[in-house]
Amino acid sequence: MIAFSAGLNAQPGEEADSEADHHARHKNEIGVANSPVYFFKEEAFAYGLHIHYSRSLSESNFGAGLGYERIFDEHGHHMIGLEVFYRPLEALCLNLSPGLTFEDKNPKAGFSLHLETSYEFEIKDFHLGPALELAFDQEDIHLSAELHLGYGF
Repeated sequence: MIAFSAGLNAQPGEEADSEADHHARHKNEIGVANSPVYFFKEEAFAYGLHIHYSRSLSESNFGAGLGYERIFDEHGHHMIGLEVFYRPLEALCLNLSPGLTFEDKNPKAGFSLHLETSYEFEIKDFHLGPALELAFDQEDIHLSAELHLGYGF
């Protein structure tokens, strides 16, 4: 997979973009992730969908944005949060997302915290890759193994 993705970054007759060029070109991202989600207390799996918008800050490896997570379980789990991320490497992203979690049957919101890491393979303005998320809220802790798809602009 790594060998395949390396060939997608450079086009014949063109130089591969430098890291500075990449950041200048893709300040914004819209992304979606699908995942199986495991709840530790309930010892149960559910399907999760995560969408977000993020923006790189200046010429740094830091950025911020907004995210929404919906887990399709018996509770109807929703999370809305701020996202702060850091890219120690071009393809690796570490994300911290404090937010509010609520359920369909109980609209009273409570604090939650999501920690996520992802590794992205680029194909032009799109990127695809695995992500792992650990989330804490007042009711439970859940772990998600995600497939992330994003569009940078």
